[in-house]
Amino acid sequence: MILLGSTGSIGVNTLLVAKKFGINVEVLVAGKNIKLLNEQIKEHKPKVVVISDSQDIWSVNHSCVYSGEEAILDVIADASSSLVVNALVGFLGLRPTLKALECNKKVALANKESLVACGAFIDVSKIQPIDSEHFGLWYLMQDRPVKKMIITASGGAFRDWDIKKIQNATLADTQNHPNWSMGQKITIDSATMVNKMFELLEARWLFGEGEYDAIIETQSLIHALIDFKDGSTTAHFAHASMQLPIAYALDEKMNENILEHVDLLKIGSLEFREIETSRYPIWNIKEELLKNPIRGLVVNAANEIAIEKFINKEINFMDISSNIMNAFDKFTDIPNNVDDVFSLDAEVREFVRKIK
Repeated sequence: MILLGSTGSIGVNTLLVAKKFGINVEVLVAGKNIKLLNEQIKEHKPKVVVISDSQDIWSVNHSCVYSGEEAILDVIADASSSLVVNALVGFLGLRPTLKALECNKKVALANKESLVACGAFIDVSKIQPIDSEHFGLWYLMQDRPVKKMIITASGGAFRDWDIKKIQNATLADTQNHPNWSMGQKITIDSATMVNKMFELLEARWLFGEGEYDAIIETQSLIHALIDFKDGSTTAHFAHASMQLPIAYALDEKMNENILEHVDLLKIGSLEFREIETSRYPIWNIKEELLKNPIRGLVVNAANEIAIEKFINKEINFMDISSNIMNAFDKFTDIPNNVDDVFSLDAEVREFVRKIK
């Protein structure tokens, strides 16, 4: 397989599953964590390595190392592997997804932005999502009429904060996730609820038109639920580990034990909460987005720049959502092709940079 984003949490878990299943790793693509990358090279012996910065090539313990976005696209085209695991973060992951599909490779997708920004122009039949929520929906699907698909949210770092204090939250505050440790951007997205909005859009592209929603489940043990038209509801319980969806993405006939079962007696009880717009303002545009999921492109571009501004202390935490919604109101044009996606993305970014 080709693994994009090998040193992130998804990448690390993918390599653990690949080792368990004896899957050969042909290509490793990583960012700046060269120390961990070198450990992965030593264990998995890839043929080719790609990193983000050419200045780091000298420190990579491999004889075949390239750098930059174009190199990622080239290795996808040149590699013999038929599976690409895309665990890159952000809009950067879109071109590799498109290139892999163009090369008729299967994509195990953890890069949310690919579908959020470009779902209208992607053949989802070749996509296997690596996400516990979408995996849960897929796992629950039966040949029965569905009324609603529901995914769950943790609520992020500020689910229990006094709402009046959230305005002054720091970058460090956003990283105190109540349930697990993830990368910086996705943890911020969890706190704003943008991450869950993206997952709803992904579900819409993956499973088609229908009714979608999300609720908070504080222990992150239920990942998805389906309301069937007959009045029954099923839920997917599993401990929070990406190794389960990764295992199915790497081996469709997966019959190994991956996780310990959830012991309901030890858990005792579960708590569910509504996603309230007072705490998560981005939820105000949920219905409009689900009606017009192609507009996820605007939300993604605006979000990435708003997060940059927040990290640089140019705006406060709640301004992330207001910057996104300003862009959402401004840009209503629908892209007609992939080229339009990239040009509109650039326009939105420039607009959000100028918001004071």
